[in-house]
Amino acid sequence: MNRYFLLPVLAFFLIITSCNKEEEAYPFSNPQPGMEPPAWDTLRYLALGDSYTIGQSVGYQERWPVQLADRLRAEFSDTIYHTAQPDIIARTGWTTGNLLDAIALADTLQPSYGLVSLLIGVNNQYQNRPVDVYRTEFRTLLEQAISFAGNKASRVIVLSIPDYAYTPFGQARSDPGRISAEIDAYNAINREITESYGVAYFNITPISRRGLAEPHLVAGDGLHPSGAMYALWVEEVIDYVTGVLE
Repeated sequence: MNRYFLLPVLAFFLIITSCNKEEEAYPFSNPQPGMEPPAWDTLRYLALGDSYTIGQSVGYQERWPVQLADRLRAEFSDTIYHTAQPDIIARTGWTTGNLLDAIALADTLQPSYGLVSLLIGVNNQYQNRPVDVYRTEFRTLLEQAISFAGNKASRVIVLSIPDYAYTPFGQARSDPGRISAEIDAYNAINREITESYGVAYFNITPISRRGLAEPHLVAGDGLHPSGAMYALWVEEVIDYVTGVLE
């Protein structure tokens, strides 16, 4: 074959190959000449709470903060967002005071976070702690959560306290009705404080009250939510969170 014919064919091949490589380097857009590839923006998420946040009696992937992170990763799969696994500061049995102490001692916190969640208070009720103490300590925790989110209140979400009266454990207590009434009183406090700071509040307590009618929503310990219930919590918050991030 004539070498003068091969030269333009080879040049055409090199041009096409170069274009394909550029498209691979810029998976999210068609860049202008000279533009740098977009860097991945990692969404870092901090979850603060107690047994409901650490996911007592369910596997790691069933914890609601982990399910939320998975959903966000899927929602932004075609963008430059990447959602990291959540940092979780939570333990079964913690009150607001325990959570405050744990935060003060934590050496792994790396603000600012793109998202912070807070769910705390059931053990204050269970341990008959003074309501006024809850009010003061919850306010402090919410202020810390906002600070961890770079002082962006829109990047913080608060979930209401679930009602464990609607579980086999709660029904075995002497007065399940009193449990529900006290949970409502605690939630009235955390909701009032949350909304006064302009933070999004999600009332997931009605979902928790489906536990007796829908036993699959309760974990095997007869007290804590199952992964299926946690998934319903995620459905409550996902639209808000993706809207803020977009």
